[in-house]
Amino acid sequence: MLAALPPGWQGKGVRIIAGTAGRRAIRVPKGETRPSTDFVRQALFSILGPRVEEARCLDLFAGSGALGLEALSRGAASCVFVDESRAAERVLGENLAACRLAGGSVVRADVHRWLRRERGIYDLVFADPPYAKSLIDRDHLGEMFAAGTLPERVVPGGILVVEQPAEADARVPDGFELLEHRCYGGCAILLYAREGDS
Repeated sequence: MLAALPPGWQGKGVRIIAGTAGRRAIRVPKGETRPSTDFVRQALFSILGPRVEEARCLDLFAGSGALGLEALSRGAASCVFVDESRAAERVLGENLAACRLAGGSVVRADVHRWLRRERGIYDLVFADPPYAKSLIDRDHLGEMFAAGTLPERVVPGGILVVEQPAEADARVPDGFELLEHRCYGGCAILLYAREGDS
């Protein structure tokens, strides 16, 4: 499991890897935001390949927005960033402006409540919730999977990307097929395809 970041850490060295905003540094909200590392993002987007181009994206538990920003930089048509933190909302707006990326919109909301009322559908959904560090911590992935709201948000044939601790079991939500399960150090990347005709 990745260690929590120290208070005040601002994400030095966190950059967009490729595309129109490639190599541009992005900010990270103060606190325990855990952005995907450059190595993990490079691996993920190598797997996704051309699926990103012109995709309608959704970045849940967005934090700095590193995943959605990378998608926009690589040609995604749009990305909705959802995070309940006021600091994340501010930093996401700053990152979109600094990277000069069009098509991004920021929503400050509890992800679970927002998914219940959202009616949009997306080609590519990123979900990188806080890791549960003990039995009393909220299991965001388990809660989302049990709620059954994700299939309605992903087009048939679309992709759901989940980041979780490497030691966690690979759960498969209803309506999805597990395509990839790869571990990189302390984290795992899981790619699911929405079942149905693409």
